[in-house]
Amino acid sequence: MQGFPALKRLCVFAGSSRGAREEYAEAAERLARELVKRRYGLVYGGGKVGMMGVLADATLAAGGEVIGVIPKALLEKEVAHGGLTELRVVASMHERKAMMAELSEGFIALPGGLGTLEEFFEVLTWAQLGLHPKPCGLLNVSGYYDRLLDFLDLTVEERFVKSQHRALVLISTSPADLLDRLAAYRPPHVEKWIDRESS
Repeated sequence: MQGFPALKRLCVFAGSSRGAREEYAEAAERLARELVKRRYGLVYGGGKVGMMGVLADATLAAGGEVIGVIPKALLEKEVAHGGLTELRVVASMHERKAMMAELSEGFIALPGGLGTLEEFFEVLTWAQLGLHPKPCGLLNVSGYYDRLLDFLDLTVEERFVKSQHRALVLISTSPADLLDRLAAYRPPHVEKWIDRESS
C-alpha cells in the first residue's frame, strides 16, 4: 500500500441533471465554497449543465481551480464548460475516470444518476482492492443516499461485503463535515489483490 497523499484536489462526481430538489444544487454550491476555502482544487466531469455545471460555476465564482475531464463523444451531449481553469478531452469513459482519479487525492459523489453511481463505485472498488488509499465520500443531501446506504448495510449482513470495506464509504449531510472526514481519513490495511495495470 502506498503512502496516504495530502489533499490538494478532490474529484467530485455529479449528475448532468439538477434533480428534483433545489437542495441538491444548494449543496453543490456549499461544497464548492468549502473546497475553495480549504484551497482544494476541483476535478469533475467537465460539463456545464446540471449538478456538474452548478458545482463548476460556484467553484469558479469563489476563485477556485476547476479541471474538467470529458470524453470527446460527450463534448456536445454534456455541453462542455467553456470557462474552466483547464478542460481535458479524452477518448473514452475509461480514460476519463482514470485521469480524474490520477489528478485527485480523494472522491466525493453528489446526488446524481447511473453515471455518478458507476464512477463512485468504481473508485470505491479500487480502494477495496488496494489499488489506491484515497478517501471516498457520499454527500447525502436530503436523504438522497439513505436507501443506498441501507442496501450497503444489507450487503454486509448477507456476507457479500466485509464490514471493513463498507467502512470505506465516508458519509455526511454537510459539505464541511464531509471534507473534514476526508482530510482525517487514514486507509485501513488492505491486501492488494491485483495491480492497477490489471484492472
